[in-house]
Amino acid sequence: MSEVASSDDSRIDIRNLLDEFYCEPVGHSQLGEFQSVAKVPDPYESLLDHHAHMTVTVESHYSEKVNVVVHRCHRTQGWYSREITLVTEETGRIVQYGIVRLNTRTLDDEVWKQIESQTTPLGRVLIEHDVLREVQLCGLWEVQPGSSLAELMQLDTDKQVYGRTALIYCDKAPAIELLEIVSPTSLLED
Repeated sequence: MSEVASSDDSRIDIRNLLDEFYCEPVGHSQLGEFQSVAKVPDPYESLLDHHAHMTVTVESHYSEKVNVVVHRCHRTQGWYSREITLVTEETGRIVQYGIVRLNTRTLDDEVWKQIESQTTPLGRVLIEHDVLREVQLCGLWEVQPGSSLAELMQLDTDKQVYGRTALIYCDKAPAIELLEIVSPTSLLED
């Protein structure tokens, strides 16, 4: 598994993120078919094409807080990975799917313990602990859901969705790699 991208290489290899929970050759297609794109249609553009935390973005879009649901996680040699969905607090809508891979050595113990508790979305933890952070958009993706993504996001496999890869720098160090896919229910809000 490769290290997190350096500051002069903003590219994240999406295959490495997918490999955290969906090993090739068959696993990637269970999650979905990913096509790199230069632009995504509205309202996906305002939800994905920016340098902000997705927690803040989806909470603003839906005008309600979101909770994290951790479906799977594992930790190996200073790295922690988890597969999640974000669900709106009041209406219970699944608004985002994600794979997070973070370098635990880049975070203070208190921050790491709250992330590991799996009770608060990552973006909110970093904001609440005032971690100096920079979110770098690395790529936009058109996604044809496979059976696993369709099940986790409660959507049909013929419903195309969009996502992004991003890198979060914590205290100027590359610390967190992300794959974030927003729900097509986002379209209902515009």
